[in-house]
Amino acid sequence: MGHFSRVLGFLLLAAGLPLEEAKRYRDVLGHERSPGHMREHNQLHGWSSDENEWNENLYPVWKRGDSRWKTSWKGGRVQAILTSDSPALVDSNITFVVNLVFPRCQKEDANGDIVYEKNCRNDAGLSPDLYVYNWTAWAEDGDWGNSTSQSQHLMFPDGKPFPHPHRWKKWNFVYVFHTLGQYFQKLGRCSARVSINTANLTLGLEVMEVTVYRRHGRAYVPIAQVKDLYEITDQIPVFVTMSQKNDRNSSDETFLRGLPIVFDVLIHDPSHFLNQSAISYKWDFGDNTGLFVSNNHTLNHTYVLNGTFNFNLTVQATVPGICPSPAPTAPTPSPSFMPTSNSSMELSDIADENCQINRFGYFRASIIIVEGILEINIIQIADVLMPEPQPDNSLMDFIVTCEGGTPMEVCTSISDPTCQITQSRACSPVAVDERCLLSVRRAFNGSGTYCVNVTLGNDASMALTSTLISIPGKDSAFPLRTVSGALIFVGCLAAFITVITAFLYNLGR
Repeated sequence: MGHFSRVLGFLLLAAGLPLEEAKRYRDVLGHERSPGHMREHNQLHGWSSDENEWNENLYPVWKRGDSRWKTSWKGGRVQAILTSDSPALVDSNITFVVNLVFPRCQKEDANGDIVYEKNCRNDAGLSPDLYVYNWTAWAEDGDWGNSTSQSQHLMFPDGKPFPHPHRWKKWNFVYVFHTLGQYFQKLGRCSARVSINTANLTLGLEVMEVTVYRRHGRAYVPIAQVKDLYEITDQIPVFVTMSQKNDRNSSDETFLRGLPIVFDVLIHDPSHFLNQSAISYKWDFGDNTGLFVSNNHTLNHTYVLNGTFNFNLTVQATVPGICPSPAPTAPTPSPSFMPTSNSSMELSDIADENCQINRFGYFRASIIIVEGILEINIIQIADVLMPEPQPDNSLMDFIVTCEGGTPMEVCTSISDPTCQITQSRACSPVAVDERCLLSVRRAFNGSGTYCVNVTLGNDASMALTSTLISIPGKDSAFPLRTVSGALIFVGCLAAFITVITAFLYNLGR
């Protein structure tokens, strides 16, 4: 028999007919690493080796640039968008999500069918059809509607049969995920997700690839391919947000001297791997104030000198875990004075003890401290007497003082008494002396109560103050001339509102 096979093979070669081997998953999906790459990693739970054969008759394979991609979907191409919550801390879970974006005016309905959106016009105009793909009708016709059928097309590319959970007939796409020389396949709708545990995986960048097929009669058609990088790291991914009152742009890491900066640490842990960990924060602000250690992810710090400072943060997480079993060793004879019943120890008892793993994360930033506008106040409001009084127009002068840096611009906004609806806004350049005393003139249309916001700003800072002002009618017996010391600032207004709210609440009770 072996001799006959060799002769047959020789005859086929002589006739010029190639002896094609069956395609394997690595031939279809293996674009990220060499074929031997998977041997460097442990087996992923629930995943299979990409050495398995791929059923090309049921799941055709098209190369990039193949003209058949253009007709794989009615109305255009489907785009697959792959995202992940990378970077992932080693031993944690990382999740990948694939979302399908259909051509314009197409969407998936509640039954899993692809339909045209109502009153939506694409390049071809309004479609007279309701369905792009009516898979529900296909499922009711033939083997798709029979959950007990053994039809050969109800299977994945490796020959494994489809699962039959509740509502499985609405899953019309086959997703094949591939990474680290292994693959995972599942049915889904216009979105699919999969999670893997990163324990014992090699640190660094890896590639996840996904190929998506759609149902087509008793076969499948590829509609999209996508891949993306993800990272496995042994350092805690850490980011710090910094904010400060009166700071004009916190993203440039330039802040003001003499005002506290709020540092807030954000740990990237989407799988909640560190939820049971003890986390500590070591703060070094680079201004010779020493090292601060705390268990709180937020901290305030005030720089008292101008200059550039190197901020360093170290995050330490003590992760509880199970101690690994010790390597087996040859038994040693027990001393004659020790009881035999206590001379052995079960390895399982050792493995059940709690062990701790320390993981660290680091964040560094260069912080620039400059002089800024620290505070502004309205110290006086004066009515401007006009030579020709206008019945519905009043001019007011606001005398403003400031502390800190020199302002370059003044802006005022006039709103309703609640300070919510802006009626007008005006900005103008300003030049002040060292005393930082300036007068701002604004016009008011008609009598009533107004909320006035005054803002002073320069390149690095911006300070705000607010007041309520009452403009009397022109026929009032007591025209407004000068108001001093009777300004209602936001703090007083807030206190007044709080008292009234508490009074009404108690009255209602």
